[in-house]
Amino acid sequence: MLSFAISADLTEGTVVRAEIVKINSEKPETSLIRYAAEQIRSGQVLGMPTDTFYGLAADPFNLRAVDRVYEIKSRSRHKPLSLLIESVDQAEELARLPQEFHALARRFWPGPLTIIVRAASRLPLKVTANTGNVALRIPNSKIPLAVVQAAGIPITATSANLSGASECTTAEAVRDQLQDRISIIVDGGTSPREVASTIVDLTDEEARWRIMREGAIPAHEISEFFAQG
Repeated sequence: MLSFAISADLTEGTVVRAEIVKINSEKPETSLIRYAAEQIRSGQVLGMPTDTFYGLAADPFNLRAVDRVYEIKSRSRHKPLSLLIESVDQAEELARLPQEFHALARRFWPGPLTIIVRAASRLPLKVTANTGNVALRIPNSKIPLAVVQAAGIPITATSANLSGASECTTAEAVRDQLQDRISIIVDGGTSPREVASTIVDLTDEEARWRIMREGAIPAHEISEFFAQG
């Protein structure tokens, strides 16, 4: 069942419809997952739940869609976009993976750990903000995983909010904050947590690993994990 939230643009005299697609977070409906995946493959940017905050889901190989993500958020083009993936095999297609990557993935994925690695050449530089690095995560959430699988591609996962504003934990919050900047929002209920993912950078060969942001996984767990290794 699709529902529509309607807002009026008085300056243009038009009505902007933000489409709300309600999907069961525990048993995602196949037809609705397929619909969301088709919209992403066609170049749309969707608001979508993850296992942390709601994110902006787009095809990272569609440069126009990537542009739209930056435009929707008013995000600096110098900040790379993170990607949600379905498996380590998919990560190997997108990046050059050091040994530490596989160890972290086995221990913490699926879950709220984002790992920054060197991007493979097939990934557009626009996604990496010309850094040559990409941030990857397998979410512990059925809706985004199902969409990634149905689309057959990774999807962007930067938070669905205006840059500098608070992150959104519901579809309604995404709609209220982004308004007519976004046309489709997947409603998977309230986010299961209100803390962002922890980010670990593996791109420095000398340092091996660095915690760039402490989030849902405490920094001491990451440190203890590497100390044991």
